[in-house]
Amino acid sequence: MEQPSSVLVVDGDAESRGALSRNLQRAGYATQHARTGEEALEAAGRQRPALVIMETHLPGASGYEICRELREQYGEDLPIIFVSAARTDDTDRVAGLLLGADDYLGKPIRFDYLLARVRRLVAQSAPVARPVASRLTPRENEVLALLTEGLEQNQIAERLFITPKTVGKHIERILGKLGVRSRAQAVALALHGGRPDAQEASAQPPGARKSAAAPDAPDRRGRKARAISQDQPSP
Repeated sequence: MEQPSSVLVVDGDAESRGALSRNLQRAGYATQHARTGEEALEAAGRQRPALVIMETHLPGASGYEICRELREQYGEDLPIIFVSAARTDDTDRVAGLLLGADDYLGKPIRFDYLLARVRRLVAQSAPVARPVASRLTPRENEVLALLTEGLEQNQIAERLFITPKTVGKHIERILGKLGVRSRAQAVALALHGGRPDAQEASAQPPGARKSAAAPDAPDRRGRKARAISQDQPSP
């Protein structure tokens, strides 16, 4: 299953767009760039982003219009953060949230706050199957979601602003609640909807099914050899 892995930055101002992208990249996120709403839709169509950061005022279609289109195409699973240099009143923020944004930040942007919101929203939106998610706490779901992205324990700790030791405790509880022995098995359940066959397949070593069927072969050869010996005349 291909997972969203980049943050889409949509801003008509090249300097603002570049500053956002550089800060995200320093925090470990790959980025896509778009100057207009139309370019943003094309970029999302080529590679679904993990999150969108979008200026409300764009050349051509506004950020509000693009937000509606993204919601129609990707639903609530795609986090969207509005940023704005012109509309920074509380009423503007409320309007942006009502239109479907997950957050609304006025410029100049506090990058530490933005990165905190990006980390949390990306973790919450990462694909964990509902039957699995319902058995875990919100924080455990965040940890499992980041495991499905291939992150190591220290990377998860950095994303969630907790210690690696705390991450380890969450992982232990996740394994216990899901009834699995390894992180790989937990990830398989998260991505395949908690089906028992997914857990068995992840636990089974390569070639195990073939080796299980192997005893039949000698038996067939043995029957054939006995049949030939019976057809030969006695000396």
